[in-house]
Amino acid sequence: MKVLVAPDSFGGTLSAPEAARAIVAGWLEHAPDDEVTTAPMADGGPGFVDVLHEALGGDLQMQTVSGPLGDAVPLTWLLVDRTAYVESAQACGLHLSDRREPLIATTVGVGEAMATAIDAGAQRIVVGMGGSATNDGGAGMLAALGARADVPLNGGPADLVGITTVDLGPARQRVNGVELVIASDVDSTLLGLFGATKTFGPQKGLTDDQIITVDGTLDGFVVAACGSTPSERRIADAAGAGAAGGLGFGLMLLGGSFTSGIDLVAESVGLSELAGQHDLVVTGEGRYDFSSRAGKVVYGVAAAAARGARPCIVLAGQVEVGSREMRAMGVESAYAMVDVVGLQRSMNDPHAALAELAARVARTWSRH
Repeated sequence: MKVLVAPDSFGGTLSAPEAARAIVAGWLEHAPDDEVTTAPMADGGPGFVDVLHEALGGDLQMQTVSGPLGDAVPLTWLLVDRTAYVESAQACGLHLSDRREPLIATTVGVGEAMATAIDAGAQRIVVGMGGSATNDGGAGMLAALGARADVPLNGGPADLVGITTVDLGPARQRVNGVELVIASDVDSTLLGLFGATKTFGPQKGLTDDQIITVDGTLDGFVVAACGSTPSERRIADAAGAGAAGGLGFGLMLLGGSFTSGIDLVAESVGLSELAGQHDLVVTGEGRYDFSSRAGKVVYGVAAAAARGARPCIVLAGQVEVGSREMRAMGVESAYAMVDVVGLQRSMNDPHAALAELAARVARTWSRH
């Protein structure tokens, strides 16, 4: 039997390649004669660069950039031919600090990495989005690339209050001739009820009152950067403008285009072709819930399996989707680590816990 293992990362416990190795180890423990292939996945968030490096090769470039709260953080980006892949979470991710200070969190580090990639000869920069601690509309990134305004752009949304003018000319000149791609599972707009601040602000630490204030501040930033008429400010209403706290909007101001992160990664690894060459597709993530249908890895892998008429199953830390809902996503069955080994062991020894779950699942699905 031929099995394709294509998981996402498991929260902060296992990277996608680590999760894939754990599933393979457990699967082969029960079914050693099965032919198991791995294709670790990502949707633009944490693990984006690792997954693409494993799939595409290329050269990893390491540097130090400004973190979301100004502290220096290490960042690794990938150069493949003339394309640079930058993972924004490495520069401004929630996981970089226990402090939740979205009013001052900044995307400066993303712009610093982009500048380095341009200096290295990149003619195309793909910025993976997801897991950000920021809500600055990409202002920090723009500042790092040379944009100027009548208020500081590098201090988070708190410093954008009262902004009236923005000079994007230097930043646009810096990226002149470089194709910018926004890779994300988030297609929300920048402002309003379904925008970046209202949708993702609470998980970054914004209170209800702050959400209203910050959304208004970003509206002022849009007017300063684009203009006040509906036609001038239409970029703020574009799908993906709200990705990574509005970093998508900032990149769109520089000519960036939006694409599905999972679709980009799937194409890079040849996921559809791989799925069609196997009898079973196994994917997974830390928490399999209703958000998994919104451009996430599980949904994308299940769609690829469906195109090849192959069954897809999910191994997850926790499963919060009923059988009817998972079948609507193209998933045959889902299995939870916590149901097998409990929550504590799932967190303390995730590799062994996932391998044990995979071994049990193989008893049901493997022909051996």
